[in-house]
Amino acid sequence: MKRTKIKELLTSTKTGSEILVKGWVRTKRGNRNIAFIALNDGSTINNIQVVVDAVKFDENLLKDITTGSCIAVKGKLVESQGQGQHVEVDASEIELYGKSDAESYPLQKKGHSMEFLRENAHLRFRTNTFGAVFRIRHAMAYAIHKYFNDKGFYYLHTPIITGSDCEGAGEMFHVTTLDLKNIPRNDDGNIDFKTDFYGKETHLTVSGQLEGELGALALGEIYTFGPTFRAENSNTPRHLSEFWMIEPEMAFYNLDDNMDLAEEFVKYLIKYALENCREDLEFLNNMIEKGLLERLNFVLNNEFIRMTYTEAVSILTGSSRKWEYPVGWGRDLQAEHERYLVEEHFKRPVILTDYPKEIKAFYMKQNDDGKTVRAMDVLFPGIGEIIGGSQREENYDKLLSRIREMKMPEKDLWWYLDTRKFGTAPHSGFGLGFERLILFVTGMSNIRDVIPFPRTPKNAEF
Repeated sequence: MKRTKIKELLTSTKTGSEILVKGWVRTKRGNRNIAFIALNDGSTINNIQVVVDAVKFDENLLKDITTGSCIAVKGKLVESQGQGQHVEVDASEIELYGKSDAESYPLQKKGHSMEFLRENAHLRFRTNTFGAVFRIRHAMAYAIHKYFNDKGFYYLHTPIITGSDCEGAGEMFHVTTLDLKNIPRNDDGNIDFKTDFYGKETHLTVSGQLEGELGALALGEIYTFGPTFRAENSNTPRHLSEFWMIEPEMAFYNLDDNMDLAEEFVKYLIKYALENCREDLEFLNNMIEKGLLERLNFVLNNEFIRMTYTEAVSILTGSSRKWEYPVGWGRDLQAEHERYLVEEHFKRPVILTDYPKEIKAFYMKQNDDGKTVRAMDVLFPGIGEIIGGSQREENYDKLLSRIREMKMPEKDLWWYLDTRKFGTAPHSGFGLGFERLILFVTGMSNIRDVIPFPRTPKNAEF
């Protein structure tokens, strides 16, 4: 007999049919005569109730069916006599696949702290909260590919190991096969990377953007979606050292086109979640963040405010709010400033543009004022910046001048500069941190709880 998923059974109208269901026991209750097993197989946040007539089964088998154990049940799908579900399974056969020691199983029927669940990340998928989060994460990944595919974008696989630093930040993980106990050095005392695997210094990528631009300047519109890495010693609820990024790059797009795409993109994803993850979102709305569904609809139903960084600084300095971090032209905005603009001043999402060039990356197109660049940041309620992007500098001389001004190694960026020598074109792009998106969509408060196995300073478990 073929197994039926619980998600299908709970919406089935075929009562009286013989079925086979498999899953993990959430709870078992009852008495000597009858047992009620709540079974979950991960296909839905809801359990199906299995009714067991104790007389028909071996007593030792029923004793071994405890919270966390895995079983297969054959039986009849019948109308439920209890509340909460319209069908249940009247068990005729039970096979115990895997026992679960009742005393040592970490996920007992009680509330667990998020910190405790992070320490047991290998099992936290089985909780209602994390089942919901990771089903939504899957749905968002699918929706991202669907959105770009339907718009005619090409999915480009950019390298994870790279010899360039996209952001010029220097906070990168080294990739090497050198013997760390006997590191070869040049006459000047520096590490001799010529003997390393790639013959040069290499790192884990911080972004696929620069390589993505190469694809866009031939294929027109591309996107990347892959892991990125930052060796940044940040122990905050908003930072990971390994995370996933979505980075579209588009030839012939200016900054306005870029903003239009970013707004359409995130609204598409939120709409997809609301239409396809309703039960999980309703659970998270009830258990994690009471206003989650309201907040998602708020973003979906409002046009984003668009304004310059200079205008935003004027609003912030003119407010009566006392800031933890000082506000002033030329300073980067912090989350408290961004959230004030979104949640209190405008009460809708905001896209800020035209930032001072000194606080932005080398590749952003310079404005005629000589002071600002054609950057854009999309700001959301509860989270601050969720998307960062810009129109890219297509002028060879201006780009080279900026690289030299920031003392970046020209020899490592020759290939990037080449695209400005051979048929350059206006182009734009942005980056969306996937985990920040999942934070927003799920209402979770810590980024460690929206990625299966978080990588943070001093933590690389599982």
